[in-house]
Amino acid sequence: MSVEREQQLAVALAEVRARLAGAAAAAGRAVDEIELLAVTKFFPADDVVALHRLGCHAFGESRDQEASRKVAEVAALIGSADIRWHMVGRIQRNKARSVAQWAHVAHSVDSLKLVHALDRAAAEALDHGLRTVPLDVFAQVSLDGDESRGGVDVDATARIDELCAAMEQAPGLRFAGLMAIPPIGADPDSAFARLQQEHQRVQSKYPQRLELSAGMSGDLEAAVKHGSTCVRVGTALLGSRPLTSPAVTPVTRSPQTTESLGSTDKTESSSPHKG
Repeated sequence: MSVEREQQLAVALAEVRARLAGAAAAAGRAVDEIELLAVTKFFPADDVVALHRLGCHAFGESRDQEASRKVAEVAALIGSADIRWHMVGRIQRNKARSVAQWAHVAHSVDSLKLVHALDRAAAEALDHGLRTVPLDVFAQVSLDGDESRGGVDVDATARIDELCAAMEQAPGLRFAGLMAIPPIGADPDSAFARLQQEHQRVQSKYPQRLELSAGMSGDLEAAVKHGSTCVRVGTALLGSRPLTSPAVTPVTRSPQTTESLGSTDKTESSSPHKG
């Protein structure tokens, strides 16, 4: 990696951290209760390594094939003891087994069939020593009712409750909370206010603290205002992504192998899941 690229990442990270701190202060919240998830889709393992040196420990990917290669490459370069990998893209059920072998967290779970597939895959990984803790899963809700973009309609509360209950009862999974993306062209403040209402409704049914995965490069302030505990930031950290998916490791300016997942403490899909 060039010195120039590492300096670019350092400056961008400082700017994002300042935005996050400002948003937390404006909302009367502690900044350390909000996770900064660096979305590294389409960017090389070297960028992950550089961001890790700068203090990032959570990284998001949205394509299983790219992610599994990158996780293995990063593990070979610096190990994986204090890195948590998040799957933020839509997950095909036939990819559940692979995802369960490299991801600590899945953000876009929106069907009972996918819950069952991930539960089976995570339980199998646990049985074979490929992970040591259940897979954290977020229930994705759709804020405009367009489920073709992912998520259960936010007004379909019975279905959301059914999905959350299935996650809570699955032995291979840990129900982490809710995730959503504002509709295209929507006012982020209004969208996240509606998400916060739904999060509070669901939270009332569970004793554990449920997280809220919301906010990206362009709207993280509004998300933090309305209770986000995880912002998914790609572009503001790493710059514009290449127009096409790389075959191997991308050339831009810019599996964790089968080593067991879960040795760390707990504390963007081709479509809308970008940062």
